Amino acid sequence: MGGTDNLKTSIGHNWQQGPINSPTVLNSTFNIAQFWDGRAKDLKEQAGGPIGNPKEMASNHDLAVKVISSIPAYVEEFKLAFGSGKVDIDKITTAIAEFEKTLITPNSRFDQWLAGKKKAITLQEKAGYKLFKTSGCVACHDGVAIGASTYQKMGVIKPYKTENDAKGRFSVTGKEADKFVFKVPTLRNIELTYPYFHDGNVSSLTDAVNIMGNIQLGKEFTVEETSKIVAFLKTLTGDQPSFTMPILPPSNNTTPKPDPFGK
Repeated sequence: MGGTDNLKTSIGHNWQQGPINSPTVLNSTFNIAQFWDGRAKDLKEQAGGPIGNPKEMASNHDLAVKVISSIPAYVEEFKLAFGSGKVDIDKITTAIAEFEKTLITPNSRFDQWLAGKKKAITLQEKAGYKLFKTSGCVACHDGVAIGASTYQKMGVIKPYKTENDAKGRFSVTGKEADKFVFKVPTLRNIELTYPYFHDGNVSSLTDAVNIMGNIQLGKEFTVEETSKIVAFLKTLTGDQPSFTMPILPPSNNTTPKPDPFGK
């Protein structure tokens, strides 16, 4: 739902828990970089991460190439797409990234309102948009994705209390100033992408708004103010991508076999 699995942290191979909440794949083409810490500069680089992560997919790049190369139908598809049937990890990640670029969600009610459809959002939602701007939320959540274009510290005014070990950009740069600095998430489809924050600790959008107001802006929203902001945020849900799950081509005797219960 909303391009996420709606779990606190994702479940990988052998039921291993991921270390951090999985961001939505929807509209990820608009991100400044990929992953919460921005360690992948683009979708192509991001696509190679899970494939080579033994906890996520129990695989590696060499194995992925061997599996795809052993299946004639895939080789033919690669020939059509790249002009050559030779499969390598660069082509695999390119193909995945090109698909991910199609996963956008236009035509939200907020988009319609911006385009001139005056009745696309209600008076309460308009009031929420005004609060969103005047309270300072828009300083980070801006642009076409309404976020995802900058990095910010989680806990600008007050520390964010969490048991999650993620250190954000610090893991990439090694700079002390980058501790607990994360990519600002997109707010598009935010009502569908719970639970919230990098630790997946907050399941309620109302709670998320109140926490962010408190630790990022130093504000204590009233119940009415929070309701208005939440109402506005729900106008950001767009048309969800529509596609048919393909029938996968058959493997053969040369295809490396999965070991679902192995290490």
